[in-house]
Amino acid sequence: MNGRPPEADELLPLKAVDFSVLLALAEREDYGYQIVQRIAEADAGGIRLAPSNLYSVLDRMIEAGLVEDRGKRAQDGRPSRRYYGITELGREVLDAEAARLRAVLRSAQRLSLKPVEAE
Repeated sequence: MNGRPPEADELLPLKAVDFSVLLALAEREDYGYQIVQRIAEADAGGIRLAPSNLYSVLDRMIEAGLVEDRGKRAQDGRPSRRYYGITELGREVLDAEAARLRAVLRSAQRLSLKPVEAE
């Protein structure tokens, strides 16, 4: 690396789990277990992530500058939890990946592949 921050398109394509984490954090910052729960509830691409595996994903994404550790805090009388949030670069990468996936879908539709039905 030449010392400059990466451009969004240099980080594409994203792993499905990274895309799901960025989607969850684009809505709001959160702590690990809640991130896992929100990904499971969204059923984004069938991603199933164990809470214990999330932290290696978050560490990698922090290193890439997509996510940041927003520190520990307690809420509603519960124990202190570490919160994570999306960075400006993370939002740019999320937008770029969404655009890339839309282009892939358009290509598939031009090939007359079975369309994905909206729910």
